[in-house]
Amino acid sequence: MTAIHDFQGTILSDTASVLGEGPTYDPDTDTVWWFNILGKELHELHLATGKKQVHELPMMASVLARIDAGRQLIATEEGLFLRDIATGELTFYAAIEADKPENRSNDGRTHISGSLWIGTMGKRAETQAGAIYHVAGGKVTKIFDQISIPNSICFSPDGTIGYFTDTRLSQLMRVMVDPLTGLPTGEPIVMVDSMEDPGGIDGSVCDADGYIWNARWGSGFVDRYSPDGLRIERYRVPAAQPSCPAFIGKDADRLAVTTAWEGLDDDARSTQPQAGALLELGPTVKGVFDPPYKI
Repeated sequence: MTAIHDFQGTILSDTASVLGEGPTYDPDTDTVWWFNILGKELHELHLATGKKQVHELPMMASVLARIDAGRQLIATEEGLFLRDIATGELTFYAAIEADKPENRSNDGRTHISGSLWIGTMGKRAETQAGAIYHVAGGKVTKIFDQISIPNSICFSPDGTIGYFTDTRLSQLMRVMVDPLTGLPTGEPIVMVDSMEDPGGIDGSVCDADGYIWNARWGSGFVDRYSPDGLRIERYRVPAAQPSCPAFIGKDADRLAVTTAWEGLDDDARSTQPQAGALLELGPTVKGVFDPPYKI
């Protein structure tokens, strides 16, 4: 039977994002970064001091990968851009679906090879309008097609297994991956089928032991799955729409979770004032930092 834990965590940032997404951590600066996709904002939180900044963006963006001390790569509705950390200046890097202005970026994560997987979707979540791409050294390769809402992109610690989902189907997919390139070496298989459960599989991250931590949109839970697909724990969060987890802290032993208030009416928002906040889940678990992107 799946163990269920009440929320014992904290609120890291109570700034209410319409659609909080794409959290990641820079261990060199002790900084958490995440997006408010629909609000066209990039949020920055320095953990040691609690200093918070919100950077306005000229477009919707959803994923950030650190490159080095001065630069980041961000995925947006207009393609991939390099971001200067000091000035916020954006420089175009690579096109993704330039012929589909009705699409935007969604979930993504870097692989130990230094490559990036990034998903796209229709801005109105049109059925099968999106895809998942592999990006390495500026080269963009489509690896999975006909996806409505790409999410749960993450990798086993050794880089040999990739995971992803189409949240509309709520099936967690598993695929073998070349650890040297981040490219798939086989066909995806269904590892978890949760179509009959309330809510849907959203963003995920793997811990150091290969267990998968998944934010289950619409359910108010973060679930923990074993590497063979067994759901072994559920952690309640004070928001019905958790969207994505990320390991944070100097020792990668803390778990942050973005949330959203998108689609909630006034009554629903009044019962969950933390909807849209950045949460810290509570349990101490050894994680793995997202690797830098190799430009």
